[in-house]
Amino acid sequence: MPEHRDPGHPEPNTPTASPGDDYQGHRQEHDERHRAAADGLSVWTTAQTTGPVQRRGRYVPESVKHPARMLPAIAAHAIDAYTQPGDLVLDPMCGIGTTLVEAVHAGRDAFGIEYEPQWSNIADANIRHAHDQGATGRASVIRGDATRLMSLVPKALTGQVALVVTSPPYGPTVHGLVRPGADGVVKYDDRYNDGEDRGNLAYRDLTGLADGFTQILAGCATLLRPGGVVVVTARPWRKRGELVDLPSAVIAAGIRAGLVPIERCVALLAAVRDGHLVARPSFFQLQQVRKARAGGVPMHLIAHEDVLILAKLSQRLDSGDGEVAG
Repeated sequence: MPEHRDPGHPEPNTPTASPGDDYQGHRQEHDERHRAAADGLSVWTTAQTTGPVQRRGRYVPESVKHPARMLPAIAAHAIDAYTQPGDLVLDPMCGIGTTLVEAVHAGRDAFGIEYEPQWSNIADANIRHAHDQGATGRASVIRGDATRLMSLVPKALTGQVALVVTSPPYGPTVHGLVRPGADGVVKYDDRYNDGEDRGNLAYRDLTGLADGFTQILAGCATLLRPGGVVVVTARPWRKRGELVDLPSAVIAAGIRAGLVPIERCVALLAAVRDGHLVARPSFFQLQQVRKARAGGVPMHLIAHEDVLILAKLSQRLDSGDGEVAG
């Protein structure tokens, strides 16, 4: 999974709203726990244990084959913060089903869309495994292209989804796994599919990825119930040394899809121990940073992902004084 935004990149000039102004019911109960204080920052401690420890016994062993797995604690935190038991959760790019598994364990119902048969099969296996362990929620996976979301989902679900949790693909920047070989380290399980099917968003450039993600978010906006939210985890990557600012592209895609950014949080990819961060970098992150520093570029290890939270607001914002107009 993901890196973090370049602090040199300014925030996009987008309209924002306080959740307290626009949400009804239980969402307001969580504001004090997850809203930031004066500086507007909210930090999710989602890597107190490593990804493998979080998944051990909770997910089938084949899950490790996916090249860009979401940390279960990120999905679990979002589900706890933005839903109640019995609510409906969606992941339109569900991969091995992390969002779905964490939802059913929390007593929520869920469904996901997955383009690649290999991952949808593993997601199905993970859901069955969760039920074998006593999970009470219901979940299912729909195989198909999420850019055509409304053609895949029953019309009866329009306006029923309380929460969307997802992450865009990262194409060739995913980390995969490594093992020692005769000629050094060998990388494997580092692709979304074997044939690099160009129908997969992972193999588009940033413009194509953003366009496809806009279509996906537009479908999500249609499925959201009043007060529902979309949680997207994203981080930039570097291409030939240049930062590709994916989080800002996601925000822009959300706005084009009719959503409004309401929070920008941080999900730690490092543990907090005695007031200090304990980084959990991958082999490839370490390798990239070492090469950059050897070349005179002062690159640092990434310790978090951006968590972008957007809402479909039923009211419009009054541009004059920031109040919500009917």
